[in-house]
Amino acid sequence: MTSARRGNHFLIQGSILAVASLLVRIIGLIYRIPMTRIIGDEGMGLYSIAYELYSIALILSSYSLPLAVSKLVAAKGINKEHRNSYRVFLCAMGFALIIGLLSSLVLFFGAEFFATVINNAPNAILPIKVLSPTLFVFAIMGVLRGFYQGKNTMIPTAVSQLIEQIINAIVSVVAAYLLMKKFSASVNLAAYGAAGATLGTLMGAIAGLLFLAFVYAIYRPTLKRQVRRDVTSYIDSYSDIFKMLIVTILPIILSQTVYHISGVIDNAMFSNIMATKEVTQFDGAVFSSYTPGALYTTENISVLLGKYGNKYRNLTNVPVAIASAIGAAIITSITAAKVRGMDDVIRYKSHVAIKFNMIIAIPSAVGMAVLAFPILDMLFPGSHQLDANFLILGAVAIVFYSLSTVTTSILQGINKLRIPVINSSISLAIHVVLVFILLKFTHLSAYILVIGNVTFALVVCILNWVALEKYLNYQQEIVTTFLIPTISAGLMGIATYLLHFGLHKWTGSNTFATIVSLFAAIIIYFALLIFMKGVSEEELESLPKGELIIRFLRWAHILKR
Repeated sequence: MTSARRGNHFLIQGSILAVASLLVRIIGLIYRIPMTRIIGDEGMGLYSIAYELYSIALILSSYSLPLAVSKLVAAKGINKEHRNSYRVFLCAMGFALIIGLLSSLVLFFGAEFFATVINNAPNAILPIKVLSPTLFVFAIMGVLRGFYQGKNTMIPTAVSQLIEQIINAIVSVVAAYLLMKKFSASVNLAAYGAAGATLGTLMGAIAGLLFLAFVYAIYRPTLKRQVRRDVTSYIDSYSDIFKMLIVTILPIILSQTVYHISGVIDNAMFSNIMATKEVTQFDGAVFSSYTPGALYTTENISVLLGKYGNKYRNLTNVPVAIASAIGAAIITSITAAKVRGMDDVIRYKSHVAIKFNMIIAIPSAVGMAVLAFPILDMLFPGSHQLDANFLILGAVAIVFYSLSTVTTSILQGINKLRIPVINSSISLAIHVVLVFILLKFTHLSAYILVIGNVTFALVVCILNWVALEKYLNYQQEIVTTFLIPTISAGLMGIATYLLHFGLHKWTGSNTFATIVSLFAAIIIYFALLIFMKGVSEEELESLPKGELIIRFLRWAHILKR
């Protein structure tokens, strides 16, 4: 293995998790096609409300566990402290069992309050209750994932995510169809459809947990041998480990809570303020029934939230999954370097992680904006121009969320756990004021949610960037990280638009034109990127199958010797 590949082992592990995460997001998009047809935009809106509440409860309870456990296990692993590493796992599992159960009970018994008082959406009660046990399951699953990641392998996490999403997709579609059919006469029909979707989330989580438990059963004999052979002189007490867990978990919880609570706040403000406003003519065109001068109904609001959450947020989250995967991988790598006092290595790894993310995020944003309506029409036939406008306006959020995600992970890796909390809090305060003013005094409707989504991530990016310069004495290279990928993506966007236009005219098939154009866009972009020297041969070599990629590029005369 070359020095480049050894130094960028985190990138290889992150790439494995990134591929799995992308497949998970793609499966998520695919199964939402029949799901949207079965339960409609109103049902998807109720599902979005339930899922946003679940996400916040998850963050408050156990979302931080994989990151915290991996960070502590990695730190112990540097000095071969296998006994202490195992104690971290046991302590975290006890914490997960208690906090997971409590959070599930709170969400279940508080479903009526969260749905009616907070979101003005009483039909969301049933999907919230069905989703609540998933918190308990995920807490246990999070500890197992964090333990494996701390041991420097992302494969169990990657495979469990795939299993989880496949089961989720199958159960969601089948359950939604059966419940819609059984309760077809109910006035709350959309609620039963959304409940079917949340049941899929629960069953998928159970399937993922069973796989991780199976891996643990296989690994347990090896783990016991490591613990028996451990000659570490100092053994951490469980009380000390618990304190370390809390000290690590709390800042991450606060950071992630602030980071994700914007969605819940947006839904709540949008639902309550829009209920007092008249339906605009443009919005009225997307509703099944519309009377000029009428106020927005809860059904109208659910439809708009469904379009925003189910289409815009889900599509833009697909490429951001790569940043999340690289972030998960780099935390353990940077933690190890921090323990050894290797600041130069930390700066190098930060550069590689940020550059790799921007090389993917920037063309993803351009492609999503250029092919907004073709992509939506392929995935969600019958989509309105409003849906495409959301993507065109908000595609740049892909870049900002990718950058903010990976820079947050770097700051957490160097033990500046409070900084992302502060940065996210500042951004949230600006976000809430901006969204409230726009909702109250403009008629931009759901466009406001898109604007808020973009600006929130942008402010976090700026603040994180300042923090990296301050605490890591870090300066990001600009030309090959941002400028060349942007130019390459811009040229790719023009070529992709023209290609799609021509193919659509020639074949009359949007699906064929879109798929061909997307594959062509990838080839065009990377050819331009390499031609403009936006990525070096050493950087290509550090990727999984890097030698194979280099040989292919030389064969295609894209990369010169």
